[in-house]
Amino acid sequence: MEKIAIHPPFTQLKERALALATAHSHYCLLDSHAYSQDPYSRFHWVLAIGARRHFSASAADRPYLPEQLESFINQKKTWYFGYLSYDLKNQIENLHSHHPSYTQACDLVFFEPEILLYETAEGLFIEADYPQLVYKILESTPPQNCHNHTNPFTLIPRMCEADYLQKVGCILEHIRQGDIYELNFCQEFFAHTTGLDTVALYQQLSRCNPAPFASLLRTDHLSVMGASPERFLAKRGSLLISQPIKGTIRRGKTEDEDHHLRQLLLQNPKERAENTMIVDLVRNDLHRICLRGTVSVPDYLGLYTFPTVHHLISTITGHLRPELGFAHILRATFPMGSMTGTPKVAAMQLIEQYETARRGLFSGSLGYITPDGDFDFNVLIRSLIHNNQSGYLSCQTGGAITIDSDPAEEYRESLLKAQAIQQMLARPDA
Repeated sequence: MEKIAIHPPFTQLKERALALATAHSHYCLLDSHAYSQDPYSRFHWVLAIGARRHFSASAADRPYLPEQLESFINQKKTWYFGYLSYDLKNQIENLHSHHPSYTQACDLVFFEPEILLYETAEGLFIEADYPQLVYKILESTPPQNCHNHTNPFTLIPRMCEADYLQKVGCILEHIRQGDIYELNFCQEFFAHTTGLDTVALYQQLSRCNPAPFASLLRTDHLSVMGASPERFLAKRGSLLISQPIKGTIRRGKTEDEDHHLRQLLLQNPKERAENTMIVDLVRNDLHRICLRGTVSVPDYLGLYTFPTVHHLISTITGHLRPELGFAHILRATFPMGSMTGTPKVAAMQLIEQYETARRGLFSGSLGYITPDGDFDFNVLIRSLIHNNQSGYLSCQTGGAITIDSDPAEEYRESLLKAQAIQQMLARPDA
């Protein structure tokens, strides 16, 4: 592919690029919404269009998926975009997933794009076989500005309140017995849709929640519309960066209230304890693959502000041992500790026991790999997963259960997270 850098005289570059992408069976948009608090961000947005080659598989069908993915990537030093399903855990640890897969997603999908567009502070970059032709097409393409995704519909909880409370009570007993210290417990909300415009739904989600790790993915039969605020893992040269989120509070309606809520979050012992446990877990994961003495925590319990919430985010880094490849990194770090618990394997066993739906893409990861082997992957939360063939739409929410958790409070928090999505779905013109 050739590469050009331009400063187009027209506006709405991302919307024009999306309109160009929708004619293809595969595309992936990763959008930071120009979030200024991320020192590791490379793009305002990046969009991969079309698939020269793709690799898709599930753990039940093929052994050694991390190694097979690494082999696919190493065949050609180029860009790759795709996702890692939470259920890839079954090949990383001795685990199983028995719940139904309602979205019918593969455990991983990666593709090499035919066209790559990305915007930075330096301008718009196009990589393609004929980038000047792509630019001409982009110039004449009307922007994809959608306002109505579909008729309103309602998300249905797969778990009733009584079952949720009973299961959290059981998890708390495991914590009291010392089986685990923390567990991320989730529930699914779903809907059956017809004629869903996934691009319009993504744009609406972005208007309501312009998150720094937002994503829109389309494959043959699956779409992902995400508003994630969380980075799972990035690689810059030899440096690995993980930034787990534990600790959330809403934004205030006034400047004084906002400041007060920030202080409440910083001083909340439960939120601080959750974050500390995940920091220790991530440090342990990185110690397995990083050079001795290089794992550190340059930002501990950092307070980050988003349009609708404040988060506590810690940054853990380490320098990768040079002999290790992508498969080694996955086997040491995936799935991310912020969506499992501690100890990780015991927590995942109990997640399978108490949750009622297979997570699939939810709490997995979506991102890109560069030709030089760098990468950036998010945590797939605050996301909608849609089977484009059956019309099944899935949204999962949850939270960390610790010894201080109150089951009723955890249930209300889970509903509040789903309610924000539901309000958007009920108002297609939001």
